[in-house]
Parts: sequence; C-alpha cells; structure tokens
Amino acid sequence: MGSMSAEKLRFCIDRGGTFTDVYAEIPGQSDGRVMKLLSVDPSNYDDAPIEGIRRILEEYTGEKIPRSSKIPTDKIEWIRMGTTVATNALLERKGERIALCVTHGFKDLLQIGNQARPNIFDLTVSKPSNLYEEVLEVEERVELVLDKEEETQSSVVKGVSGELVSVVKPLNEEALRPLLKGLLEKGINCLAVVLMHSYTYPQHEISLEKLALSMGFRHVSISSALTPMVRAVPRGLTASVDAYLTPVIKEYLSGFISKFDEQLGKVNVLFMQSDGGLAPESRFSGHKAVLSGPAGGVVGYSQTLFGVETDKPLIGFDMGGTSTDVSRFAGGYEQVLETQIAGAIIQAPQLDINTVAAGGGSKLKFQFGAFKVGPESVGAHPGPVCYRKGGELAVTDANLMLGFVIPDYFPSIFGPSEDQPLDVGATRKEFKKLAMQINSYRKSQDPSAMDMTVEEIALGFVNVANETMCRPIRQLTEMKGHETKNHALACFGGAGPQHACAIARALGMREVLIHRFCGILSAYGMGLADVVEETQEPYSAVYCPESVIEASHREANLLEQVKQKLQEQGFREENIKTETYLNLRYEGTDTAIMVKGLKEGEGLGFDYAIEFVTLFQREYGFKLQNRNILICDVRVRGVGVTNILKPCSLEPSSGTPKAEGYYKLYFENGWQDTPLFNLENLGYLNVVPGPAIIMNGNSTVIVEPSCKAFITKYGNIKIEIESNSTSAKVSDRVADVVQLSIFNHRFMGIAEQMGRTLQRTSISTNIKERLDFSCALFDPNGGLVANAPHVPVHLGAMSSTVRWQLKYWGANLHEGDVLVANHPSAGGSHLPDITCITPVFDNQKLVFFVASRGHHAEIGGITPGSMPPFSKAIWEEGAAIKAFKLVEKGVFQEEGIIKLLQNPCADDPAHKIPGTRRLQDNLSDLHAQIAANQRGISLIKELIDQYGLETVQAYMAYVQLNAEDAVREMLKSVANKVSPQSVESEERDNVAIEEEDYMDDGSVIHLKLTIDSKRGEAIFDFSGTSPEVYANWNAPEAVTAAAVIYCLRCLVGVDIPLNQGCLAPVKIHIPPGSFLSPSDKAAVVGGNVLTSQRVTDVVLTAFQACACSQGCMNNLTFGDDTFGYYETIGGGSGAGPTWHGTSGVQCHMTNTRITDPEIFEQRYPVILRKFGLRENSGGAGLHRGGDGLVREMEFRHPVVVSILSERRVHAPRGLNGGKDGACGANYLITKDKRRVYLGGKNTIHVQAGETLQIFTPGGGGWGSPC
Repeated sequence: MGSMSAEKLRFCIDRGGTFTDVYAEIPGQSDGRVMKLLSVDPSNYDDAPIEGIRRILEEYTGEKIPRSSKIPTDKIEWIRMGTTVATNALLERKGERIALCVTHGFKDLLQIGNQARPNIFDLTVSKPSNLYEEVLEVEERVELVLDKEEETQSSVVKGVSGELVSVVKPLNEEALRPLLKGLLEKGINCLAVVLMHSYTYPQHEISLEKLALSMGFRHVSISSALTPMVRAVPRGLTASVDAYLTPVIKEYLSGFISKFDEQLGKVNVLFMQSDGGLAPESRFSGHKAVLSGPAGGVVGYSQTLFGVETDKPLIGFDMGGTSTDVSRFAGGYEQVLETQIAGAIIQAPQLDINTVAAGGGSKLKFQFGAFKVGPESVGAHPGPVCYRKGGELAVTDANLMLGFVIPDYFPSIFGPSEDQPLDVGATRKEFKKLAMQINSYRKSQDPSAMDMTVEEIALGFVNVANETMCRPIRQLTEMKGHETKNHALACFGGAGPQHACAIARALGMREVLIHRFCGILSAYGMGLADVVEETQEPYSAVYCPESVIEASHREANLLEQVKQKLQEQGFREENIKTETYLNLRYEGTDTAIMVKGLKEGEGLGFDYAIEFVTLFQREYGFKLQNRNILICDVRVRGVGVTNILKPCSLEPSSGTPKAEGYYKLYFENGWQDTPLFNLENLGYLNVVPGPAIIMNGNSTVIVEPSCKAFITKYGNIKIEIESNSTSAKVSDRVADVVQLSIFNHRFMGIAEQMGRTLQRTSISTNIKERLDFSCALFDPNGGLVANAPHVPVHLGAMSSTVRWQLKYWGANLHEGDVLVANHPSAGGSHLPDITCITPVFDNQKLVFFVASRGHHAEIGGITPGSMPPFSKAIWEEGAAIKAFKLVEKGVFQEEGIIKLLQNPCADDPAHKIPGTRRLQDNLSDLHAQIAANQRGISLIKELIDQYGLETVQAYMAYVQLNAEDAVREMLKSVANKVSPQSVESEERDNVAIEEEDYMDDGSVIHLKLTIDSKRGEAIFDFSGTSPEVYANWNAPEAVTAAAVIYCLRCLVGVDIPLNQGCLAPVKIHIPPGSFLSPSDKAAVVGGNVLTSQRVTDVVLTAFQACACSQGCMNNLTFGDDTFGYYETIGGGSGAGPTWHGTSGVQCHMTNTRITDPEIFEQRYPVILRKFGLRENSGGAGLHRGGDGLVREMEFRHPVVVSILSERRVHAPRGLNGGKDGACGANYLITKDKRRVYLGGKNTIHVQAGETLQIFTPGGGGWGSPC
C-alpha cells in the first residue's frame, strides 16, 4: 500500500442513499478494512460516516470512543468522502427555501425551460416542481450591441467575452431593497440570481449579491460565477440548484466536522465532486455535488483496471437497487458540461454518467402478452417479496429463484425482529401466481403451448432486465462512434456481478472485469482521486491568429488563478498539473465541443481548430467546409496530484482452488450443481471455470457456463466470455413471451440509434437542436415495426409514405437505392418534412425498410422559411417530391435532387415560385438522413446475424400483434367506462360517441367514434367534416392517422411498442375531398402544425380523456435574404379527471424545443422583451387548464414576419363542466405605438423598433368549478 504518514489511518467513505461504505487503510496491515453501515439508523447512531470512523479507530487503538464524545484526529491522516446528501435533497425536494431573482419580463423563464414535455405520451404532462418559492423581477437590462452605429453610445462597454454590451437599464438597487426585505420577512434567506447576458456582463449580478448579503441573506448563488456561459435557462437552473442545495450541504458538513476534536484542521478532509475531482469543504458546493457518489465509482474502476488489467476501453456498469449507472473510460474522463438530474438542468463540468431505471428493485410485470421490467421500483421499503415486508416481485426475487442470490451469504436482517434470512418460499409463491397468469395467456394463444416453470419465468425476467440495461450501453458507446463490442465491461455495485456475464455476452464483449472491492468501489475510488480546481470565462470571437493570442492570454490568467487556489491548499508546483480547453463551434450551429489543449511542457504550436475539426468529424461523421469556427469559452482545469492508495499485489497460487460448497443454479440449460468460491481464498493465477459462484465480500459474482474467471495479480476477477450464437424459437402461431419483450427493446433501440445518428450528423438547427425529426423501421410490406417517439405528428405517418413508394416503384427497387418524398398525396405530412426511405435486401429479397423524416427549415415557396400563412396551393409552399431516387444503386443523385429543390414548378411554367434558399443545408441534412438509415440497416443486419432472418421477420410481425392486443384491451376498457353516458347503437356491444370542433374559419371536424366493447375495435368516422379549404390548413390523411395513433398510445397508458399494430383494431374513414383528405393540389403547410392539433383534441374529448389543449403550434418565422428563423411556441395543456393542466408547454402533436433567450438575441436581430406565462388563461374548473404563454419581441432590423396560428377565434374547450381556455392573439406594436391585431395567420413587413406580441391559448378546464 502507499506510504503511511506517521502511522496514521486514511478513510475513504461513500455515503449512499441506503448504505454507507467505508474503506480504511490501517498502518501495519497489508489489506484495508472494509465496513458497510446503514446510512440512516437513528436508533443506533446519528451519522453513518462518523460511526464508521469511530468503530475503526476503536478497533485500531483498542480504546473506547463514546458516541457522545468528539472523535480524536491524532491518528487520522486524511478523510475523503462522497455523499448523496445533495442528490437526495434534490430528488426528495428537501433543499433550502429559496427565491429566484431574474431580469424583468422573464419571471417564468425557468419554469418554461425549453418548453418540451418530459414524456410525450403523458397526458398529465408531469414536470418536476420548481426549486424556488418566490420570484423577484429585477429592474435592469443589458443588450448586446450588434450594429456599428450603436458602438459609440455612452452606455456601451466591452463584456468579459469580448462582446460589446449596452447597459440600457442600470440595476435599481433602491427598488430592489424592499422586495428583498419582503423575502427575509417570509423566512427566505437564500437567493438564486440569473440576469440576461450576465455571462459577459456580470456586474449587475455581483451588485445584487453584495446588496443581498449586506441585508442578511445567508447564501446567494449568482449564475455568472457558477457557470459563465451563454444560455440563460441552464445557467439559471444551475444557480437554482446551487442555492437550493449548498446550504443543505454546508449544514451537513458543518455537523460532520463538529464531531471531531479541535485538531481536525491538521487532517486533510476532502469531498468528491461530480467531475471526479476532490475539493475541500470550503469549496464544495451544491451544483457540483449531485454525482458525488457515482463519480467515485468511475474514478475507482478507471484508475484500478484501465492500463492495469486491460488495454481495452472500459464500460463502467454500476448496478444498484433502484437504478444502474453506465459510463465510459478510454484513458481520460469523459465529461459533459450539461446534464439533467431529478428534472433540474445543471451546467457544470461533470462525468458523463448515464442512469437507467433498472436495478435489483425493478418491478416485474406481465402485460399484454410480454414481460416488463421497470421502470417502476419496489424501493427499499417494502422492497422485493423476499424482504418479508409485503413487497412486489422484483429483479432480486428473480435472481433468488435462479440461485444467483444465496441466502446463506446474505445478511439475516429481515422480519419483525430483523434477524431472519431472505424469504425464498414467499418469492416462489408469488412466482407461481404469476406463472398461472402467464401460462393461462399462452394457452389462450396456443392450446398446445407447454407451461413455463417458475424458473423459466424468472430467467426470462432476468434476460429482459439485461436487455433493458444493454440499451443505454449501446447508446453511450455507439452514439459517439465507438463499437460496443470492442470494450471490456467493468462491473461493480451490489447487483452488477450477478448480471455481468450475460450483459457482456449480449453486447458482444469478450471480457468482464470485477474489482476485488466491487461492492464498495465508489468509496475506494475516493482514495484514488486528485484535487481539482476549475475556472472558465466566456470569450466570443472568430477563431483566427488574433483571437488565439487573446485566448492564450486569458488561459494564462486563468492558469494563475487555479494554481494559486491549489497552492493555498498546500500543493507544491511540481504536484500541480494543468489542462486548458477552448469551447468551439461552427458558425450557425449550436453544437460546441470542449477541445483540450496540450498540457504544460508538451510543446508549442498546438492548433485547437485542427483538433476541433477532427473531433467534430469523429463524432458527427462530417465536417463543414468554408464555415467559420467560433470560440465560445476558455476553460482551465488544475489538478493537485495526491498521495493515493496503492494496490497490493498477490503471491502466485498454484493448484486447483477448493470450493467452499456447492449450490444449485438455474441457467438456460436448467439446474446445475455449481461450486462456490470465496475470493479471499483465491490467489493470483487461479482459474475458475464456469459455472461457478465467487463470493466477493457482499457481492455475488456469477461465472456462467462457457465462461472462465481468472484471478489477477491485484486480486481482481477477469472473466473471459465465450460468444454464443443466440437463438429464439419461432412458432408458426405465437411469440415467445420473453423474446417478444427483448425484440421490442431491440427494435426500439434501433430506431432510437437512428435518431441519434441523424441528430449527430445533421447541420440544421431544426433537426440538431429542436429535434424536429423521427426515425422508424418497417416490415417488407411497409408496416411500422418501431418508431422512436421524437415528434408525435410523425407517428405512424411514415408508414403511408413507405407503402406509397412500395406500390409506385414495385419491382424497380434495388440494393443501394434511397427514396425521397415529401408530397402529401404520397403519404407526406407537409412539404418541409422530407422523408428518406431505404429498402433493404437479403439475397436479392426485400426484407425490410428503414426511414427518417426531418423538418427542413427551407425548401422554397412564396415566403422564407417555407411556412407561408396565405398559401392557397401546394406549389406555393416549395419543392414537392412524390417519388425520386435520391441514391440509385449506391450513387447519390445530386444533380437530380438539386433540380427538384431549386425548381419547385419545373413541370408547370405558369407558376414562378422561388426554390430553396438554403440548398447546402438541405443537401447536408439529406446526407444525414441517409446516414441514419444506414445506421439502422447495420443494426438490423447485426440482429439478423445473431438470430437469423426468419426469426427477426417473425418478431417484426409479433411486436405488431402485441401492440394490437394492448390497444384492443384499452378499447374494451374505454367502452365500458363511457357506455353509461353514451347513446348505444343498435348492436348491444357497440358504443357510439359523436364529437366535433371548429377551425377558426368555421370549418368543422366531425367524428363519430364507434367502439365494439366485445372485440376491442373502433371506427373513427370523420364523415361530416368540412370540404377542402382554399387555404393551407388542409391535412393529408397521414396526419389524421398520426393523430389517432398518438391518442391511442396516450390512452393505453403503459409503455407499448409504437407500431402498425396500434391501428390494426381501428378503421379510419375520412371522406375524400374533405380538408382531412384534400386533393393533391391543395395547400397543406398548416395541416401538419394546426389541424393535427384539432384532430387530437376531438379524439381525446370523444374518449373523455382530457379537456382541449391549446390546439395550436403557434408557428413563427421571420427573416430576410440573409437568414431565416423558425419556432413553435407552447401554450396550456388541458386538464383531466385527476390533474390540472400544465402551463407553458408544447402540447400533443409537437414537442420541439425553443431557442434560449440569450442565444436568440445573440444570433438574430431581436430583443426579447418578455417571455412568460399568460396568467389565468387556462380554463377554470375542478382542475384548471394550463396557462398559455406571452412572447414579446422587438425587431432591430427590418424583416418579413409570418405567423401561422389557430385558436384565435374558437377557444380550447373545457370538459365535464370545466370552462374554456382563453383564445390566443397576435399583435404588432408599431413605431408610432399603435397596437394592431394581426389575426391568426399573417405575413407582415416589420420595421426596426416594432414589436410583435404573441399570446398563446390556455388549456380547457375539467369539471365544474367548486
């Protein structure tokens, strides 16, 4: 071990949510002391870390240390600790009472966020609660200077980033003082502060902080100090998290430190931060503490395994009770600058750790003919069935049934007296009940089906759980361009080693590494970490020789700052390492990459731009030619290298290791007598062939058959995995209930990875940042197999496009072809949504299709942005493509696609319509869509190689049947609920409901919904709907189908695969010639974004599911000959039987994000005067509808503005006595202060200094107001 200072102890502690792990280095002992304690055990001790230190000191000194006395520190060299205090406070919303101070006009900015809803199929639109109780709007305003003529004004100063800013309204401290006093009187003495453009002009925030502290506020978190980066929303949310958590952490740390004697100052006490570095108590703050524990685990496996036990890059797999953390290490810590935890966005350097809701406590269910694992957890209380607390079946129970959890080696802490072992009998009893349900279902599908045993069922659930955890691992590696199979799996955590072999095999990995301290690796990692100090500042400039010189000056200043901070903590110059970074992006994109420079002393002449282009191409698959590279931030990281723990090597061991006993374990081939070994009794070079059990402290390592475990020089376990070909039985009649769930995961995973590829490789803001795209996988007949839920209006709609193309091209489809289409009559939605379809062949036989649809911001037409409010015919809306081979037999048809995009009316010279204004962006995004399709093809071919074509195609059909069953059950249930209040038709089993609503021009959407409660079928008959309109809110049939499939998926209420099966029990009748089935000449640009919302409202009110939501996407475009901008604006969602509507959110058929206010003002000639909730615009009721939004922007240059909106005449309706939501409204405030109503749809030429006001609709209320 490392050299000990004066024979003193070193403590590494991880205070987790359930257990606290302690690792201590003891002088004179070759191995460390490990202790595990309950984190909360008030009947025995106040604080688990203190208790662990006290007990080990007693053991070492032989002297009694009463709990009432202070801990002596003369025998302690250092203490390092990670803690979940911050994470738990955030999850449980038990932080400090805080208020938010924000620039006037932005009171609701953090509540709105990016306006996307977390789960697109959740009608309740559940969002995490705000961390702050009160909001103060601060009278101040800073604006960026964009024009040369403004630079001479007296109020103009240069910001930290180098940008010029105008202090339009100085901070009014006198007006602020009584408001702050009012907060103190309410008992709120902590503040979070975010002011517009404070990243570059922090003076107002600093002044506010000084004022608040002078008045008696206990803690003030200012965004400019925590994370000085452009984007107000994540910066403000970070400040809120910090203000909310830092006082809680400080209080805990103060209590912790108070338990030691007065000599603690001589002990080095450090705490783990989210970035994998340590910090002293004085510098440990809330926004850097939320990943404190998991970060210790990443440091632990990376420093002990990489380069020591393997040269392969590592995937960290930390499986706990309720969740699993996944990370990657390939020689350096992979960090992100922004992450979302417990609904809060935190913008700070932190390790890239992905959490999936699957762990030992994940619930097991059998739903709609398939096995389901999680995401719900049974928790620690009551826990799994075997915990003797009346819990539900969980993954731990399944492992117990298979023998993977061994009661003899599990603490007997259960039952009323907390002295009984795990209850195997209760677990078996519950599995038998579940087996009856499963076998009954299987017999109903196939009378000849053999009953599944409880062991087969338990193994099935474990296999499904493994696939659930494989999905994020594939995403983590492959979305960054790495092959998963080329990694080794570094497995730790309480439950991980039971699943390690199976997970590695499923991912194609050949190597598993399990550290000897895998059960406490997060604690052990604390002793391997270094002390880290970071600082950064914004710098906005085009990358060029002059800006590089300025950046190097800034780097030098920041380097001095971090070195000084480390030297103040006792580090000498030779023990300090530094790293420099520039945050770079291409002009016109939002995708920045933090590029690491050379370390000190590594040489001169490093070019950040070359490295940026290399990194960009590796991650996104392309580089942008003739595009400026912009500098966004300068960052410096200082590392104080510490005297870390050193591993102890083992002596070589000869001979065959002796088993401690034999236990029966259940594997794929049935029960097997399996030897059990204790790792403590195994030595270096010992080999343990599978099947085997290795007990490693509190962790059970399962070495599966055909695998082999080796004990390494440092006492770790290396398992070699034999790759087995996976097979699934294919029946002519029914699907295997386990494989059905696994294939659902695999198909959805393929669609999701296609989406990530498209997002990575695209260039346009619409696709890369607003996420306005969808990707899907189809069977050979064009039936939808899996559609990653990106944008609801695309759901199911692409199937129409694929089937139209299949019918059109027939036998003229070949290997290497890629088809492109966007025409409504060919299954399209509206022209900006371009679909690329790739047919896939196996031995010259068409076996499936993949497709991707993306919203192109420009495809020609009569207005920039291709969303004209007044289009009357399809040709006015831009390029319309029915059928074209974008790639023919592997050759990209650039000339042909350019002609189609630039000449929308080439076939009709009578119409002179402009072509696309952004051709290069179109071509780049089309290439990205082709790449996304190719990614899907590669993944499906991997699946075919693994299972065989026959099996894959069989399960393509089975997953559709599975979704069909789910929808049928839902329809039966709904029919029974609504039948008492409905008019019954002639057939007794049918329930008929009629519903209608109006577009603002008076056009009616009429629906007669007939549900067969016996068969679980429904007819959606839109007869009575108004005819095609001489305007642009005609909606192609595919849009109505998308709205229906979205509603059905929401109503099912559980996570079912989204595919063609959802529509199998449904017939949709749309009268030809209506505005829901218009002619191929009709204008349709508004149908996709407006009419789709009204169809959704009509369907959901027919089902009595919820009141109407805002019923609009509030499409805004503006621009000139040099630029174009497009956004959709959220509003209020409808209330339901048990919930209030949500305010300021994207509703139903869209879920795109909105541009951050600071980016908005930095990139475009606008000043955002107000962006907030439209108070009381939601309909009253027993449950109120959500409020709409107010968006007010002043234009700085003349531009053409187009607004395409609805619900300006007919209000969103309430339901069951609830009141209607408020209608929306659009106004222009002219330079002479006139306020002019624009109506719902208009195009106007706006002058500099004029202001656009948009009031979006509120949602309808539910139930009569009390």
